[in-house]
Amino acid sequence: MSYAIDAELLPWLDMLPKVALADYDALLAARGEQGQLVAVMPAYEPTNPVDVRDTTVPGPDGAPDVPVRVYSPANRTEAVPGLVYIHGGGFVLGDLDMFHSPVLRLVDELGIVIVSVDYRLAPEHPFPAPVEDCYAALQWVAKNADELGIDPERIGVGGESAGGGLTAGTVLMARDRGGPELCFQLLGIPELDDRLDTESMRDYVDTPLWNRPNAIYSWTSYLGTEPGGDDVSPYAAPARATDLSGLPPAFVTTCQYDPLRDEGIEYARRLAHAGVPTELRHYPATFHGSSLVEAAAISRRMFDDEVEALRRGLRV
Repeated sequence: MSYAIDAELLPWLDMLPKVALADYDALLAARGEQGQLVAVMPAYEPTNPVDVRDTTVPGPDGAPDVPVRVYSPANRTEAVPGLVYIHGGGFVLGDLDMFHSPVLRLVDELGIVIVSVDYRLAPEHPFPAPVEDCYAALQWVAKNADELGIDPERIGVGGESAGGGLTAGTVLMARDRGGPELCFQLLGIPELDDRLDTESMRDYVDTPLWNRPNAIYSWTSYLGTEPGGDDVSPYAAPARATDLSGLPPAFVTTCQYDPLRDEGIEYARRLAHAGVPTELRHYPATFHGSSLVEAAAISRRMFDDEVEALRRGLRV
């Protein structure tokens, strides 16, 4: 299938990583190439001093401690909002270093504290390990808000791709388990539905970076079984949740040529119908992960929209 991709993105298609998750060997190869992607991505140099430190937080129910990276604006005089950030990677890829620059940029732009979570990856650690790690990190942030310099009434969760899906799952857990209280959720191009039966998911079998074959491997790895079964938890696939009421305000983004497009749009529609203040931004002529091309005007607009959404949602 041919795609009318934005003219500024087209020259970069051959330079972006080719992600083809056909089997476990291909996954290991893709993990080995993560460092190469980080090396070619432009490093962000903050204009304001930012303190960055790595630490661990208690894992869920006796599981190993969860590595996190804490980004804090230096020289603060009062508590600021906090964001638990959950990286993407189809539940099977990604780490703190891969998403270091965009997180650092958000801290610099907004002056907030961000705690980035290095959750366990599938298939070695299928559901519920990844989302439980993220929820454990959220609990730690809320419990240690004073020490972190975070206003406990202005805590949000956000991420993109699988990180967007894990964000939605973590937010559902926080509601159903009685906290922590959240003021905002950012669902960037989220991976939400294991049933793989939307129009975009059925049709986009060869789109750049992410496509239906990758999605099948991703969900099979995360669930530890074939996706689309009858007993999949909404904490794993938030599109399965029957009740979306009582969740914090949401900002949802989707890309035109992304197999995840329709599930993101539908989840935003259902959030709004459940009475959750919800904003949806759909970006034409883009594909999943096209924001890696930071120089493109559409990518700059996507980042600016995200910054403004966080500014409003976290009351910066």
